[in-house]
Amino acid sequence: MSEVDPELLPLVERMPTRPFAVETLAEDRETMRALWAAYVRPTDDGVKRTERFIPGPDGALRVVIFEPEVRAGVTPAMLFIHGGGFVGGTADNGEPFNRRIVAELGIVIVSVDYRLAPETRYPGAIEDCYAALLWMVREAGTLGIDPRRIAVEGVSAGGALAAALALMVRDRGEVSLAFQSLIYPMLDDRSAKAAPDGVTGKIGWFWESNAFGWTSLLGADVVGGSDVSPYASPARATDLAGLPPTYIGAAALDMLVFQNLDYAKRLIAVGVSTQVEVYPGAFHGFDVGTSTIAENFKKSRLAALKRGLGLA
Repeated sequence: MSEVDPELLPLVERMPTRPFAVETLAEDRETMRALWAAYVRPTDDGVKRTERFIPGPDGALRVVIFEPEVRAGVTPAMLFIHGGGFVGGTADNGEPFNRRIVAELGIVIVSVDYRLAPETRYPGAIEDCYAALLWMVREAGTLGIDPRRIAVEGVSAGGALAAALALMVRDRGEVSLAFQSLIYPMLDDRSAKAAPDGVTGKIGWFWESNAFGWTSLLGADVVGGSDVSPYASPARATDLAGLPPTYIGAAALDMLVFQNLDYAKRLIAVGVSTQVEVYPGAFHGFDVGTSTIAENFKKSRLAALKRGLGLA
């Protein structure tokens, strides 16, 4: 614990104490669901929350929409992709900060309830995210958003999906993204086969959980192999040119930090406007709560998104 920011030490006690596993997955999913079900939504933050079911690749797809109660014309928007190691979480994840983004920036956020692994393997989740983005563009008039100013933000496994979505959008050429925000993203399935180091992956997100998540998404016979699509594992992309301006937020004690830095380096090398930050003494999920370091991280994310969407 000597490496942990002292202000984060109380949060360590609230972090998961065991890796994801088949035997405990149902229980862990319920724990995550119950956490957000217990969230008490503010009534005075000026944010309206609604749920919709939209057309998805395999039936109806649930989305949660956050928007200003008082609208000032057409606004930029953001597609939010939740975390949960590909195997857990819902579109309700991240609601407190999503509400803050809407309240401070005046944008619309659509959070997508993509299908989870291992019940749905690749490409189910990424195609759900792509369908949600297409819906936002097609329904821009109804939603009151500018289809030319849509960002994507993803957290952890959602960061993998956000980065993959940016690649898919570039390659398919149907729509565009103005900005991508990747929050301690899972970017490389090959990390599932890597040997743990001595410092990272001990708090919040374990090496074993990482391997379980990637294996659940891709299958044991595929993960780490030679035939993995960059739309599943963005670090596999051989060309990152043409991607939107990017923010990457990483934690120094997170096992994902090195792949986050490598991805940022590769983006910079091909001319993609990139901001990368590594928070010392921080671990995966450190931005839960009200610590100084968490607040600094949130302010930086807000400022990056504000710039990325061209807001004054």
